[in-house]
Amino acid sequence: MPQYPKNNDVLNTTNRGNPAESGLCTLCRADCRGMCETWVSSFRGRKMLYPRDFGSITAGSGNTNATGVCYNALRVQGYNYGATGLPDGLTSEADDCVFTNVSLASSFGKARKTPSRLPIMTGALGSTFIAEKYWESFAVGAALAGFPIVIGENVVGVDRRSILRDGRIESSPELERRVDTYLRYFDGQGAVIVQMNVEDTRNGVAEYIIDKYGDKVIIELKWGQGAKDIGGEIQVTSLEYARFLKERGYIVDPDPTSPQAREAFASGAVKSFARHSRLGYTNRESWQAVREDFMDEVSYLRGLGFDRITLKTGSYGMEALAMAVKFATDAKLDLLTVDGSGGGTGMSPWNMMETWGVPSVLLHAKAYEYARILADKGQDVVDMAFAGGLAREDHIFKALALGAPFVKLACMGRALMIPGFVGSNVEGALYPERRAKVSGGWDALPKHVAEAFGGKPEEMFAGYYDAQKKVGAEGMKEIPLGAVAVWTLADKLAAGTQQLMAGARRFSVGAIRREDIFAANRETARETGIDFITEAGDAAVREILGA
Repeated sequence: MPQYPKNNDVLNTTNRGNPAESGLCTLCRADCRGMCETWVSSFRGRKMLYPRDFGSITAGSGNTNATGVCYNALRVQGYNYGATGLPDGLTSEADDCVFTNVSLASSFGKARKTPSRLPIMTGALGSTFIAEKYWESFAVGAALAGFPIVIGENVVGVDRRSILRDGRIESSPELERRVDTYLRYFDGQGAVIVQMNVEDTRNGVAEYIIDKYGDKVIIELKWGQGAKDIGGEIQVTSLEYARFLKERGYIVDPDPTSPQAREAFASGAVKSFARHSRLGYTNRESWQAVREDFMDEVSYLRGLGFDRITLKTGSYGMEALAMAVKFATDAKLDLLTVDGSGGGTGMSPWNMMETWGVPSVLLHAKAYEYARILADKGQDVVDMAFAGGLAREDHIFKALALGAPFVKLACMGRALMIPGFVGSNVEGALYPERRAKVSGGWDALPKHVAEAFGGKPEEMFAGYYDAQKKVGAEGMKEIPLGAVAVWTLADKLAAGTQQLMAGARRFSVGAIRREDIFAANRETARETGIDFITEAGDAAVREILGA
């Protein structure tokens, strides 16, 4: 596996822990004091696209020899002529063909298109306490920026205030809070998606959502995720809460009703309990049987009134991937999110996360291959999002290109959570009376943060005044600084993606093609079907030289 440097002298960033392929630390702390690229970008936005100390430095790339099969071994093509996908009203004249005119608008869906201002979406933010504590920052930021957010599994089941009668939901204050927070700032761009697993299906989440919100919410079926091949987990440190979750029907380990576990907890030897979800389709032994169940479930959801349904699948093997692409296409689903190994936001077992499943770039390459097989048969292939360790603007472009024309969004997990942490920590430090509400992790503004970014929100966050233009001066008093930080990072990702697209002469998302990336080593070329650098465009080369 390639080793990634912890320090970037050009951007003046450093990772607290060991960096992964994404550039994020393998362990990302909510109270982190910096300063990885994503963390700093949550303050400085698009300025982080450029080397520091302009006017007194020169800078050169240190990453021209990518090794291994990974997203970093894909490189972005640039072209020296042409302009495709120009938005309406623009011409191919040089004055129009500037990167700021690149359209990042995207959409997904079949019968009803769901628009997104940016070609990104969040990963599923479910029953983890991180998602609960920082939801307002995540949701308001996503709604203002105009991209979809996913409410993950088990939110109802772990909510102690929710009311279930005979195993069905009557009230779920936490789920309502999450949906309502996003919809409060929703302007027609983006969407709120509610995910269901086995327990959610049993608890009647779909019925509850359709009755309360109708077609304002998209429902998502979940097969899995890239971080683990079992159901979702959370960790609780209260014996009472652990027993509550067991009574709710969850698997809790160790068993909080066991005398031995209670004694171990009382003595301090056991300090927490893990809540687990169930596996799906355990009573099925063939893909044909799974297909039958799946199509029945989709039909049931449509009967309830859902006109937009999506599917999330994990980094299982090729059979499961083929099933996901084929079944989602046959069922005319609106989106299929393919999540490769390498991502993860919660409490996945560590060695499982390190050793199971298909790495993202390999899984995504095969997802494209299977989609192309169906398309060549004349089928209307499901729109897709690629997920799994994506964090930067080059990842967005590469994911869109690797899966073109089927991929409409890059799904980003931890990268879009970091600005929520950053803004909340700043808000709690500057306004101690708000610290508990926003889950701020700093007692005071760290010296290096104040020196680097200032001491007031309007001078700390590059996107502050753009967000203020959206909600007004009074509105800024209502939104958390975490949302401002999300806006700021989204602006950096947007500008960086626009620049890469302009260099590839693609002025709209739908114009991106697989030919706009090439492989930096032959193994990556072989595994992804993307041409090796010196072999890309070879037919045109022969034509030019033979003229």
